[in-house]
Amino acid sequence: MTQKPVLRDLLMLVPIIDLRDPAAHAEIVEKIRYASEKWGFFQVINHGIPQDVMNKVIAGVHRFHEQPKEVKMKFYSRENEKKVRFISNYDLYVSKAANWRDTLYCAMAPNPPPPKEYPVACREILIKYSEDVQSLGQMLFGLLSEALGLNPSHLTDMGCMEGHVFVCHYYPACPEPDRTIGHAIHCDPDFLTILLQDQIGGLQVLHEDHWIDIPPLEGALIVNIGDLLQLISNKKFRSVEHRVLAKRAGPRISVACLFTTFYQPSNKLYGPIKELLSEESPPLYKETLIKNYLYSFRSLGRDNDSALAFLRL
Repeated sequence: MTQKPVLRDLLMLVPIIDLRDPAAHAEIVEKIRYASEKWGFFQVINHGIPQDVMNKVIAGVHRFHEQPKEVKMKFYSRENEKKVRFISNYDLYVSKAANWRDTLYCAMAPNPPPPKEYPVACREILIKYSEDVQSLGQMLFGLLSEALGLNPSHLTDMGCMEGHVFVCHYYPACPEPDRTIGHAIHCDPDFLTILLQDQIGGLQVLHEDHWIDIPPLEGALIVNIGDLLQLISNKKFRSVEHRVLAKRAGPRISVACLFTTFYQPSNKLYGPIKELLSEESPPLYKETLIKNYLYSFRSLGRDNDSALAFLRL
């Protein structure tokens, strides 16, 4: 584990952005620009997804993971191409330390599997939440486009939200949390992540060489920039390292929605957006296929440099 100071006592908080007031549109865009450039993380409130839906998502994922082993093992697979799969300690073979969590992966768009392939314990609520988070994603990509000085539809037109997958984590209570990690240090291999978490806590983001806690905030969703958005924004927006600590309290439940095209093979090249380039701001990265970037990401393991290092010019 990288030994960086942890700041808990200082008033250094990940930005919180209220999306409710349409009259404050310019202010919201500016706050998102600042957060995306300086932090790579922010929380959103009044985002349009009902608290009742979020509570049911957490409950459904908890219900799945609390089932007997033989029920969950019907979904077990280490094949990345499977659209619904359960895995225990995913990073076992790619990280220096075992991670204290189990994970359910569910591909939700653009070509989801038949509903019967999702676990019955959380099937209906994940399908409902997928619709809600798709709408929120469209709003956020519009705001992010404007924050880059582009047309509001630019990132959507590029295909940034063509697909999304739910990564549903279950972190059991850990008797010796100092001897392991919930989720090893990593950056996200997508365009954008929207994270729903319960009230246990443990998520930390690396900011100015310090680990900053992101305490749970009732009703909020956490948003972070992924590697692919850093790539196409020519590093104007930052994909930053983060981790989840193992805790004595638990289980902790989180559901990350990753906007990406994992399950939709494409020959489309992604590179720095031309409108963001100039003599003063030349391209920092080569163009790449998503599948080639993912190959680098998976080959690196979880304790190494970002897969974007292979694309630097």
